[in-house]
Amino acid sequence: MRDRRYRPEEERGIPDGLLVGLLAFLLGLTLLVWTATGLAGVLSHGAWPTGVAFTNTPLAMRALASKPHDLASAWPETPPAELSGYGLFWGLAIGELMILVVLTIFTLGTLARWRAVRRSKTAGSDRASGAYGGYAQQPAPRPESRHGERSGAGWEQDTGSSGAYATPAPGRPAARDAYAGSAQQPGAPTAVGGEAAGPNTGNPQQPGAHAQSGTHGARTEAYAGTAEQRGPGAPGDTGWPAGGGSGAAVSPPHGAAGPDSPAEQGASGRNPHAPSPGTGTATGTNVPAPRTTRPARLLYGDPATRRPSTVQAVLDAQGPALVVTSDPTVWAETKDARAKLGPVLVYDPGHLCDTPARLHWSPTAHCEDPATAQERATALLAPVRPRALLDAAMADAAETLLRCWLHAAAVDGRPFKQLHRWAQGGSAHDAVRILRTHPKATSGLAGLLESALTAHPERREIAQQLVVRALSSLSSIHIREACTPNRADSLSLESFVNEGGTLYLVGESIEDPRTHPGAMPLLTALASDVVEHGRRMAARSSDGRLDPPMTLVLDDVAAVAPLPRLPELLATGQDQGLPTLVLLRSAEQARARWPEPLPQ
Repeated sequence: MRDRRYRPEEERGIPDGLLVGLLAFLLGLTLLVWTATGLAGVLSHGAWPTGVAFTNTPLAMRALASKPHDLASAWPETPPAELSGYGLFWGLAIGELMILVVLTIFTLGTLARWRAVRRSKTAGSDRASGAYGGYAQQPAPRPESRHGERSGAGWEQDTGSSGAYATPAPGRPAARDAYAGSAQQPGAPTAVGGEAAGPNTGNPQQPGAHAQSGTHGARTEAYAGTAEQRGPGAPGDTGWPAGGGSGAAVSPPHGAAGPDSPAEQGASGRNPHAPSPGTGTATGTNVPAPRTTRPARLLYGDPATRRPSTVQAVLDAQGPALVVTSDPTVWAETKDARAKLGPVLVYDPGHLCDTPARLHWSPTAHCEDPATAQERATALLAPVRPRALLDAAMADAAETLLRCWLHAAAVDGRPFKQLHRWAQGGSAHDAVRILRTHPKATSGLAGLLESALTAHPERREIAQQLVVRALSSLSSIHIREACTPNRADSLSLESFVNEGGTLYLVGESIEDPRTHPGAMPLLTALASDVVEHGRRMAARSSDGRLDPPMTLVLDDVAAVAPLPRLPELLATGQDQGLPTLVLLRSAEQARARWPEPLPQ
């Protein structure tokens, strides 16, 4: 016999919601056609057409469906002179339809947001009430007597079974059944708290037994867990029958070390099941200790080996980043990801990257400060500076010339290419006049420059040749353009650290820059300036470090931008919020560029 009882899953037919929606659509369409016809008549003739009523609209809609251009046949009771043209009518109808759609979407979105906010507030209040209501629903812990802890470790005796301590107490974990339900070996002695008694076991009521009984539950749980994991027949299985024993308390197998035996405690005398400092908790959850070693700061390898490490280091940087590299693909693979964190700037005087947006920077920037001019001169001469001690005097003279020229060009607003003219001997004393007469010039530099220019002729010529060699790249048009900044570039360079941006310094890899340095002096000067800017920001902060830190990824730095103070940066940069990763070709390359060893 067929079951004719009501079954919701066997319902068939059109849903009620679809019917209501269809009726609402037809009603709205009727209202739209009626208002469009009337408004078209008002706009064209200044009055509502006669006979255009809401009850006549369904017949008009049927006529317009077959003849959309004939309004007179759609409204036969209305004089044709009072109706508008079909163009105005359909324009108003479509406009009303668009307004209706926009209002509907806006209303639905507003309702959805209101319901989401209300739902979140309700969930928050439920969580707040559940934080205190949960304790009322939990059963209270069962108090245990001291004797029960010593003899049965929190287990109740089941009077309806033949074995003692076979039923766990309410609230106790069932993992102890493997221990408590085991039978005692015939003739095996037992000690207080369930520990095996050896041949030298004395009085079980020893001092300190009460203190040990409090922790016996955790030790028994650990012992039972190992018994359950091994299973019957596994190595180390005791082979005891489960349950049915008549002993008062069950101990581990005879001869096996118990949970508190000296064999497990080891030489330190500490229970191995107890948590070690910084490694875990009493529940067995392992918490890793904090890492005390610093990440690797110096890596060696060929370009193919260094590139993945460089890309990963740039992508992992959480704050601003300075990237020095000779590989344009590093910029291409990381620029999009870094652009999501802040502005991306590229200083590429050699036009190695395929981008029109390159940073322009003048080495004379901020050289109004004599200390900045000194650091800038040291960085510009670092790639071409001779290493021999006999040439130290000539190198110091070249540094003095470049320092004074940088300061003179900065205070007088001269372009950086003016230094190239002064170094070549053209109007070299013009800088002396600027330092002597300009109100912003530092006193004493005019005499220092004049003494360097009028010193021993051979020393002066060698010093000028060093400066000319360092600035030889200015003979190239695109490098001269890279040294001509505008206001936007200056502001971007000043603010990229605060905005979490990334500065890429891309240059050609040059192994012997003392003959043809290219753009290496400019890259070295800019990298040194950014590092010093980060150090000044760290010194001004309350804790003496940048937060978030500025990551320095220096790939092939010895052949692109050899920073003069790189060993100091590796030693102290981490503490100042300047974590540095240096990637070089080999240790020999590092020793050739920096005589002192680089910190690992």
